[in-house]
This record gives sequence, structure tokens and C-alpha cells, in this order.
Amino acid sequence: MITLTFKKLLSGAVGISALLSSSVALAQNTGLTRTVVVKADVSVPGREAIIARVDVAPGGFASWHTHPGDEVSYVEEGETELSVAGQSPRLIKAGEGFVIPAGVVHSAKNHGTVTAKLVGVYVLEKGKPLATPAAAPVP
Repeated sequence: MITLTFKKLLSGAVGISALLSSSVALAQNTGLTRTVVVKADVSVPGREAIIARVDVAPGGFASWHTHPGDEVSYVEEGETELSVAGQSPRLIKAGEGFVIPAGVVHSAKNHGTVTAKLVGVYVLEKGKPLATPAAAPVP
């Protein structure tokens, strides 16, 4: 019984350690945070909606990635340079929005001096991760 309890404690400690180190690494590397506000089923079978607050610190970025569904975002404050595979980068400012179709490789960077604050709405394949890293597109 003592061995079983020790194994449970050790397993839990390893899991917590891995979770914390991955969260810290992401925060240190990118300057981008996503805070999920709502996650719920939608009327389309096999899909769910996620509404998130997205903050991109000055100099922060979202590396090249994709989503398993559509992203519809609105910039509340600041600005960000949006790069989408096959398109020229464009500056998206407060009061503007953008749509990224499912599976399209894209990235963003905040070249400004204030934190860019966005509202991201994602309609995704249920149970899949919100974002998946992707290789930079070849020009």
C-alpha cells in the first residue's frame, strides 16, 4: 500500500512538473497568452466553439501554426502584423478583424510598443488542440 501511494505521488509530481515547465516555456518564448473565456458545443456535429482573450506583448509573436477549424478574431487594442501563407503580411489595427480558414498556416507579431489585445473565436473539430505548430511556408 505504501508503494502504491508513493507511485501515485511520484506520478502526480512528474505530471505537474511537466505541465508547469511547458506553460512557462511557452510564456517565456513568445510573449503571447491565450485565456479561454468560453468553450462549448455548437450546432454542427463534431465541432465546438472557443472564445479566447489573446494578448500579444510588445515584441511578442505567435509562431507559424494552424487551427483545426476557423479562426475569427477582432483586435480590441494595439496592432499586430498578420502573416498568412501565400499572402503578403498585413497590419491589423484596433477596430479591425480577420478570418483564417481551417488548416491555413499563419503567424502574428506585435511590432508595437503596447500589448495587442484580441478576441479570438475558434470553431474547431471537437477534442483537437486549439493550435498546432507548423513549418514556415516556403516563399
